[in-house]
Amino acid sequence: MSDKHLKNVSRRDFLSSAAAVGAGTLAGGAAHAAGDPLILEKQEFAQGLGVGVDETPYGLPISYEKDVVRRNVEWLTADTISSINFTPIHALDGTITPQGCAFERHHSGAIEMSKDEYRLMIHGLVDEPLIFTYADLERFPRVQKTFFLECAANTGMEWAGAQLNGVQFTHGMIHNMEYTGVTLRTLLEEAGIKPEGKWVYVEGHDASSNGRSIPLEKALDDCMIAFKANGEALRMEHGYPVRLVVPGWEGNMWVKWLRRIEVTEIAVESREETSKYTDVLENGIARKWTWEMDAKSVVTSPSPQSPITHGKGPLVITGLAWSGRGAIERVDVSKDGGMTWETARLAAPGQDKALTRFYLDTDWDGSEMLLQSRAMDSEGYVQPTKNELREVRGLNSIYHNNCIQTWHVKENGEAENVEIS
Repeated sequence: MSDKHLKNVSRRDFLSSAAAVGAGTLAGGAAHAAGDPLILEKQEFAQGLGVGVDETPYGLPISYEKDVVRRNVEWLTADTISSINFTPIHALDGTITPQGCAFERHHSGAIEMSKDEYRLMIHGLVDEPLIFTYADLERFPRVQKTFFLECAANTGMEWAGAQLNGVQFTHGMIHNMEYTGVTLRTLLEEAGIKPEGKWVYVEGHDASSNGRSIPLEKALDDCMIAFKANGEALRMEHGYPVRLVVPGWEGNMWVKWLRRIEVTEIAVESREETSKYTDVLENGIARKWTWEMDAKSVVTSPSPQSPITHGKGPLVITGLAWSGRGAIERVDVSKDGGMTWETARLAAPGQDKALTRFYLDTDWDGSEMLLQSRAMDSEGYVQPTKNELREVRGLNSIYHNNCIQTWHVKENGEAENVEIS
C-alpha cells in the first residue's frame, strides 16, 4: 500500500472517528449528524426569498467576508496620498488576485481619467512620432498574459528582524493578475526604432509622472500596454485606463496612467528618477538597477492572521511562490525551522513570472511548529535564509528582501512572526 493511500485512509478514519463521538465534535473533525441542527433543521435563510438579480448590478463579496480587504499601515508614510496598502494574501487561495484586493502604491494619489481623455505618445529616436488614443490601442492585436507585480520594498521591514505580525503586512505588496492589452514591441515597431535607440523612458499622466528608464531589450521582450485586468477594465488605483506591465521586474517600473514613451540612446536620469530604488550594501556602495525580483515564497496559512482554529488533525499548509527570473519549479516546507524539509505539492505547474500556489497536506499533533517555505525557480536559484542574504547585502537596504520567512505556530494554533538564527 502506498504512502499516499495510507495518508488518505488516515484522514478518512480521523473524520469517521470524529463523527462517532456523538453530538459533540472532536477537535479538527466532523460533528455527528444526529446532533447538528444546522444540517437536520431548515434554517431561516431557507424559509424565504433571497436577493434579486437587479439589487446587485456589480457583484460584491458577501458580508461574512468583510474582513478580506486591503489594509494600510498608518505610520509607514506621512500621508496616504503617497503610500501603500496591502493585499490580504492570508485570506486568499489560488493565484489570481481580485482587483478589489490587489495592493496599491501611489506617489501622488490615484487619478480619474476617461478613455476619451487618454493619449499615449511615442517619440524620441523613432522613425515617426505617434500619438495613440484608447480606441487606437484597442485596434491592435491583443495578448493575454498572467504576471505578478511586487513592490521592491515588499518584506523590507524584515531586514533587521521580525517586525510586522501578519503576512498581509510582511509580504502583501504583491498581486497576480491576467492582463489584456498590446505588446510594447507592437507599438514601438509601429513607430520604428532608430539604430541608436537603446532605452525607453516611460512616464505617467499623474502629478508624480514616476518616470523610469527601461532597456530596449526588455521593452521588446515581454512588456505590455495593458487596458484590462482579470477580464475587466483596470481599476482607477491600478492605472485606468492604461498601464505598463514589466513582467518580473520591481513594481515601480510598472508605470500607471501611461502617458509617453521616449526612445533614447542612454538611460534618462530625470528629476523623478534621482530617487530611483537602490540597494545600499554594508560598505555603503549602492547596487543600482536591480530590477528583477528574485525567487521568493511565503506560507500564507497558518500564519499570524490565519491561525489554526480546528485543533489537532488534518491540516493544509499553503502559500505562494514566485520568481521574476522564470517559473517556480519546486517549493519545500519546513515545520521545524529549516532542520528538515518536505516537498510541497504545486497546485499547477509554475508559470513564467507568475504566482504559484503550493500545498502541504499534513496531520498536526498540536505541538509547536516553526513554519518556513523555500522556493526554487527554473534558473536553479534557491531562496536564501535571512542570514544568507544579510551576509551578502548587510542591513542598510529595505529593497529586494526575498528571505525565507518564519512563523512560530503555538500549541493553541496561533502564530507569530519570529526571527531564528
